[in-house]
Amino acid sequence: MDKIKHFYGVDISKSFFDVVNQDGKHDQFSNDVKGFKGLLKFIQKDSLVVMEATGYYHYRLAQYLYEKGITVSVVNPLSVKRFIQMKLSKIKTDKSDAKAICEYAQATQVPLYTARNAVQAECLQLLSLQDLYLKQRTAVKNKIHGEKALGTPSKTVSRSLVRTLKQLEKELDQIE
Repeated sequence: MDKIKHFYGVDISKSFFDVVNQDGKHDQFSNDVKGFKGLLKFIQKDSLVVMEATGYYHYRLAQYLYEKGITVSVVNPLSVKRFIQMKLSKIKTDKSDAKAICEYAQATQVPLYTARNAVQAECLQLLSLQDLYLKQRTAVKNKIHGEKALGTPSKTVSRSLVRTLKQLEKELDQIE
């Protein structure tokens, strides 16, 4: 981190991301490859680009920058939120959030991002899908139990729930 001379905070969403550097210079880019290329032109060498973990939206940008040799950090959004609260800031815009992320990066030791290879990325997706199916299976089992508790469950509803449960079991077996 000693070689880092320029800091950039990124506030990212589904369609766009805002970037602010330590001098307050701001720009907005589309959250796609065209925007990623535009960001590369915006940032300087010896830079650290910091963004919050946003579920899915940050992933492609972080991977892209990492592959281009840019130092990247993906931080916990709650940490940044607490940092903003400590500063007693009331302003809440994408630009102000990007600025706060940049300030957070300068004030703390942020973890560096390491990209996942294709196998790791697929495993993560499979685990996420498995978790979703397990939750759905539990919900369907609870619904079946609830319908039986009514005393006279609808045959149509019961058949549909049993079919759904069988399909979820099949999908879980395939993921395993």
